[in-house]
Amino acid sequence: MKILLVSFSLIFYSFFSFADEGMWLPFLLEQTTMSNMQAAGCRMSAEDIYSINHTSMKDGVLLFNGGCTGEMISNEGLLLTNHHCGFGYVQQHSSVENDYVKNGFWAMNRKEEYACPGLTVTFIIRMEDVTDKIVSAVKNIIDEAKRNLVIDSLGKQISMQAIAGTKYTASVRPIYYGNQFILIVSENFLDVRLVGAPPEAVGNFGGDDENWMWPRQTGDFSLFRIYADKNNDPAIYSADNVPYQPKYYFPVSLKGEKEGDFAMVYGFPGRTTEYISSYAVEFIKNVTDPDRVKIRTVKLNIWMNEMQKNNAVNIQYAAKYSGIANGWKKWQGEMLGLQQYKVAEMKKRKEDSIMQIISTKTEFTPYGNILSQLKLAYDTLSQIQFVADYYNEALRGSEAISFAEQWLTIIDEAMDPNKPSAFITHKTDLINAVENFYKNYQPELDKKVTEALLKLFLSEMQTPNIPAQLSIDLMKFKNDVHAYTEFLFSKSCITNESSALNAIRNLNYGKKIKLSSDPVILLAKNLKETFNSKCQISMNRLFARINLLNKQFMQFQLLAFSGKKNFYPDANSTLRIAYGNVKGYQPRDAVKYKWFTTADGVNEKNNPDNFLYTVPEKLKTLIAKKDFGNYADADGELHTCFITNCHSTGGNSGSPVLDADGNLIGTNFDRVYEGTMSDVYYNPEICRNVSVDIRYTLFLIDKFAGAGYLLNEMKIVRQ
Repeated sequence: MKILLVSFSLIFYSFFSFADEGMWLPFLLEQTTMSNMQAAGCRMSAEDIYSINHTSMKDGVLLFNGGCTGEMISNEGLLLTNHHCGFGYVQQHSSVENDYVKNGFWAMNRKEEYACPGLTVTFIIRMEDVTDKIVSAVKNIIDEAKRNLVIDSLGKQISMQAIAGTKYTASVRPIYYGNQFILIVSENFLDVRLVGAPPEAVGNFGGDDENWMWPRQTGDFSLFRIYADKNNDPAIYSADNVPYQPKYYFPVSLKGEKEGDFAMVYGFPGRTTEYISSYAVEFIKNVTDPDRVKIRTVKLNIWMNEMQKNNAVNIQYAAKYSGIANGWKKWQGEMLGLQQYKVAEMKKRKEDSIMQIISTKTEFTPYGNILSQLKLAYDTLSQIQFVADYYNEALRGSEAISFAEQWLTIIDEAMDPNKPSAFITHKTDLINAVENFYKNYQPELDKKVTEALLKLFLSEMQTPNIPAQLSIDLMKFKNDVHAYTEFLFSKSCITNESSALNAIRNLNYGKKIKLSSDPVILLAKNLKETFNSKCQISMNRLFARINLLNKQFMQFQLLAFSGKKNFYPDANSTLRIAYGNVKGYQPRDAVKYKWFTTADGVNEKNNPDNFLYTVPEKLKTLIAKKDFGNYADADGELHTCFITNCHSTGGNSGSPVLDADGNLIGTNFDRVYEGTMSDVYYNPEICRNVSVDIRYTLFLIDKFAGAGYLLNEMKIVRQ
């Protein structure tokens, strides 16, 4: 029986055991993967990368605005992240007269830097495993709901104790589906200012055509500066604030990289699900990804058509388009990869071996029904998810309908005798939301999108799943969707900024609300009620069930293979290390990609008929003359981007890419199309992360933008 168990273990490892795979917790490197990193070429120690006793690289990595990563590159608060991470703030300061989206923005001195209200950055002070403190307190609680309440309470208590008497914030985050818990103490900075960003046709070169693709020549970077008070502590915006002096900032390398070199990505990856079951993979591949891609295709096509024709629309919708298109294209690549590499089938073989392992030891008996229960849960969820996706992506894909849902709470509160203070607060919030919404809103464009999405929804949805209000309204127009959409947009205050503001300002607590008869608000109200009754309640129950089963499934794996395999936790927006090597790849027969691109590719792709491929004249000339300054590679060419096999995902956008000595060689911004399934299944032969070569970044700042003074702040190394 022992021989049998060993053989099944080997089968298990053969499916998911790659040296380059993983998003590792930096404070546990010595216990997990540091020896593997050094075998791959790393010349740093675990203390160099993460330390609580002295300054280390972790002090130069930051969470940018809650969803991206950035890195410190000077002792004067200068930080580097992606163009697409900072793009919303470039757009915020743009107008038709000063079109920073199209032309780029560069502050030529500190006084020209733009304040960015609401933008925050976060540094990690320390991380600590607090599993024992929590698990010991809940080990006798059987009821999962009660257990979760106690865990939440304990997490808050531990967090408060950790930051008592300090300026820091803290939270306790679960890993391994709640089998372990990590305390994270952090520091938030509130005054962050825009310093520079290249034109959209550089920072988003090729737009959606290039997104998730290789080869790339995209200058996907932007620069911001952190300001602090005179004690170097976080402070809200003030003219008296001074540039922040970070504990650590990264040396910038001009040496360049070559194939096989060690590379490391340090950042805040958002979400992966590497340990899910085969049933979850089938659910992603056959249900969620296809439906969402189909619906978003309709919306994106209409948006892009208008954006190409109208510069004002492009300014308003570029960031929104990019945000929606990013997932849309990623899902397409994910479906392709999951299918091509037969990931569900591979996981199923792994699960068969797990069932054999479970049958060999009585201590594993409690885990015997997990997989069959997961199958039942996903079979049930699949029937509901289709309806949910069409509600969320099609009906709520209308900006007017989606925005109207934000009005529902205040309408209810106006007539609730117990909520006068809440009404006042939400009225102010809604006025602010109205002003922000209409800054980037085109009613005529939204009307086209709404009509198209309504038609798609009605063509796919069976009558019992159609909101009653929609059916009633359509009957009045003899099911003419065009006429109905015209009615919605002509009669609702939601679609007009002045009407919307007047409507909100005229709301008074305790008085009858005329807005309750607004056709878009009525539709939004019924949509929300119908969605809750038909989808949300059941989905909440199913997801709670799936989460519990995943926790138990992970618990079994950690127990059964303890001491035999290091399991890195799935990404959850906590600080992580990924490592690997600079490396090309071969995605299909007779196609082999190099590991780098050059500026020649920028001019080769130049297309004046497409604004996202229209290379600025100055850049085109610099490249044609090969006027690369000190930024060319040893081959005489200006390298623009490169790829490595470091394991990355969303949230790693803007992450520093470091060489074996910890020097900055690039900024991570994407993955390759064929490897987007890496959130579910990492294959080192095909999964690649894409980074801007730091020398291309410096070239654009210096030679193209004429902002070379910024390089004087940096520590530039040439070896």
